[in-house]
Amino acid sequence: VQLQASGGGLVQAGGSLRLSCAVSGRTVSRYTMGWFRQAPGKERTFVAGIRQSNSATNYADSVKGRFTMSRDNAKNTVYLQMNSLKPEDTAVYYCAGSERRLITSTAVMPSMYENWGQGTQVTVSS
Repeated sequence: VQLQASGGGLVQAGGSLRLSCAVSGRTVSRYTMGWFRQAPGKERTFVAGIRQSNSATNYADSVKGRFTMSRDNAKNTVYLQMNSLKPEDTAVYYCAGSERRLITSTAVMPSMYENWGQGTQVTVSS
């Protein structure tokens, strides 16, 4: 299974970006997917996730109402639409996939995901 993340860049505060994660080797609709981010000197943290069973999504409190995760089964790709970006959103963003049917409490744990994309840098200037 390979995950290819893209879409990062430099944006001013209040702006928007859309990240993409193309999946090969696994049908994305039957794969639990997550987005994580890691700022310099900090741990990798959960941003958003989507279940394989019913496409239900969950989000970190810090991004609720601003970020939206979605899935396009035809393109075997997941997306993270990021609006109202803030400087504190600056980080390398990673997509991750798991064959496990994760529940909300475990979907936030990086150790639950077997496959990771290479990361894409998001920088938000003030």
